Amino acid sequence: MSVISPPPTLPGATVRLLSGWRAKFVLLALIWGMSFVFIKIGAEALAPVQLALGRMLCGALPLLAVLLLRGGHLPTSPRLWGHLFVSALLLNTVPFTLFGYAAQLIPSALMGIVNASTPLFAVVFSMLLLADERPDRDRLLGLFIGFVGVLTVFGVWNSLGEVAVSDRDALVGMLLVVAATACYGLGTPYLRRFVAGSPHGALELSTLQLLLGSVPLVVLAPLVTDMPTGVDWRVVASVVALGALGTGLAYILQYGVVRGAGATVATTVTYVVPVVAIAAGLVLMGETLTWNQPLGAVVVILGAALCQGVLRTRRRPADGA
Repeated sequence: MSVISPPPTLPGATVRLLSGWRAKFVLLALIWGMSFVFIKIGAEALAPVQLALGRMLCGALPLLAVLLLRGGHLPTSPRLWGHLFVSALLLNTVPFTLFGYAAQLIPSALMGIVNASTPLFAVVFSMLLLADERPDRDRLLGLFIGFVGVLTVFGVWNSLGEVAVSDRDALVGMLLVVAATACYGLGTPYLRRFVAGSPHGALELSTLQLLLGSVPLVVLAPLVTDMPTGVDWRVVASVVALGALGTGLAYILQYGVVRGAGATVATTVTYVVPVVAIAAGLVLMGETLTWNQPLGAVVVILGAALCQGVLRTRRRPADGA
């Protein structure tokens, strides 16, 4: 007599759901979208250099612990160390510091909106630095649309002569975020060109990158900043979340999405992050936005989707057609 197995219980089904790439995708978008709120809170008591240093150490140390527990070790090649140091400056040290300065001038939601231009810079620098990256119609159109979206976020139709002092601060803050995203855009193809061929795994490379990028901040922090005062639990929790979640856990989640759904799907998390950032800023921080900023974000995301091939203006002809 055969026994019919009972249907999966809710806990078992829930575990499988949460272990799938879709759950990782959502969690990754939430973590990266919330990171701008964490930056804003951290900047209330910490100087930008201190905030960047805390963020990187809180990201590097958990990764180092996981690496050692797995019996791994850091790469020893001096040449690789040099390339990872440059990558860390472009992808971590400099942009993290710039975000700290921007947080003193603009809302967290606006930082998330401007940060949506990162894929545009990545495409530009990839076409300039990588031989296998060539401009095509969709990419050029996407860059143009994305550029229009950035100008929309900035509200360029306002005459500079009529901009108030507070608006000038906002302009500087947005320019700082643009500079940070440009660093991301340059660092991505640099990493691909000089580091991607390494025999080491992503865990080893990411850990060493964060450790190397922390060195300049360790040197600079005591020279250019004073000991912070008035650091409460919100600031500490925000810095820990930025590092442990936004860098450490995010690495694991992103790898899981790439492995489960492919690199193309993984890149689309970039389009969800601004939505989370806007919602978090409005609900949790009580921030306000002008109408052009969310509209510009939509235009930027559209341009980025064209640049990355997620959207196409026309279908490619089938093979042999």
